[in-house]
Amino acid sequence: MDMALIASALAMQAAGTQSQIATTIMKSNADTEKSTVLTLLGGAQQSSQANLGPGVGGNLDIAA
Repeated sequence: MDMALIASALAMQAAGTQSQIATTIMKSNADTEKSTVLTLLGGAQQSSQANLGPGVGGNLDIAA
């Protein structure tokens, strides 16, 4: 078999592996961004407020 053909096949395999890794990293980054946005918007799961005093953890009216 021609060495150029073998080198080309190996390069294609390496490119495919790099593409799979890039896709995995991009999905992980997108999931992290989604989690961050949900946290900032308050859409994340609320932690238990059973041990908090009255009025703690409620909505705060900052209108003046």
